[in-house]
Amino acid sequence: MIEQATREKISTYLEWLLAGSTAQAPLWNQEKIRSGKPNTWNYIDGCMITAVLDRYAATKDPRYLNFADSFCSWFVQENGSIRTYHPEDYNLDNVNPARNLITLYELTGKEKYRKGVETVRAQLSSQPRTSEGNFWHKKIYPSQVWLDGLYMAQPFYMTYETRYHGMQGCEDSFRQFVHVREHMRDEKTGLYYHGYDASKTMDWADPETGCSRNFWLRAEGWFACALVDTAEVMDEQLYYEYRTLQTMLRELLDALAPWQDASGMFYQVIDHPEDPRNYLETSGTALIAYAALKGARLGYLPPRYGDLGARAMEGILKKRLITNPDGTPGLTGICLVAGLGGPQHRDGSLSYYFSEPVVSNDAKGTAPFLLAYTELERRRDRLWE
Repeated sequence: MIEQATREKISTYLEWLLAGSTAQAPLWNQEKIRSGKPNTWNYIDGCMITAVLDRYAATKDPRYLNFADSFCSWFVQENGSIRTYHPEDYNLDNVNPARNLITLYELTGKEKYRKGVETVRAQLSSQPRTSEGNFWHKKIYPSQVWLDGLYMAQPFYMTYETRYHGMQGCEDSFRQFVHVREHMRDEKTGLYYHGYDASKTMDWADPETGCSRNFWLRAEGWFACALVDTAEVMDEQLYYEYRTLQTMLRELLDALAPWQDASGMFYQVIDHPEDPRNYLETSGTALIAYAALKGARLGYLPPRYGDLGARAMEGILKKRLITNPDGTPGLTGICLVAGLGGPQHRDGSLSYYFSEPVVSNDAKGTAPFLLAYTELERRRDRLWE
């Protein structure tokens, strides 16, 4: 159970982030801040607004809804076009923020949000696919499936098809998870590789399996969250599919559990805690905490998985939620970014994953931390009933 002083510290942290952020200059987007470029429609902000809207759902505090509405309204125009969004990039990351437009449309009734949803949904109609039918992660990454992309696209896709399209694409969404399990899951450990190249030609891909070399924590966390969030929005008619995603979630958490550090956190590269370059990473730990806590709350998992999530959050609270010398709060230990291939020739090696910058207050860590915290609060309230 979180002490009152810690809850107040988290509340102060969130208020600090919101007070210092606008759609043009969000305090939590360290990639944009470091680049010095204007802000654009992006998944980092999308994740943060998802967390803010979840706080609204839990607390009914209108400040959270008003902030999310104002932030997204700057991007979404009255005709449904979205400022700085380029569907021809076929980038799954840019699908993620549209989840919030569905929520905002249902909360505010603003028609421009409904139109914005259609704008993004149109991208998926022509998104390039692997031969088996999975979306490419991006146009610039041909034939590649990354675990990140399941979180970026599938909760939105399943929600849209369920609510607005007569469930026509629900089976397609589900099959993309099944293909990931078939190709990206390591049978020995039960963990999933970060990426899969269906063409098996990329330098980072195993020539026989097409998979990358290592188990990157945040990718595993994105996938766990994709499973729980997509299952949540499925129609009960899809009973087999619904139960299959829950089984996959439990399998994944069972595979992760042996690697949970005594602190409650997990390592940047999950299965190499012995490497002196490795470190306990915040964003992936928070994503796993959120998926475990939410899965237990929704009844997808036995209660003990909620305990796993609670321990992960305890580790973050003890090790990573700080007060800076100037009195401002901070969340530390967040891997800024990690990927495969591209101009940087990222090879998926251990050295690569340990070489990326570690930062504070980036929403790739802050957003899942707040989502997991909200789940902890729901758990506390339920236990007290």
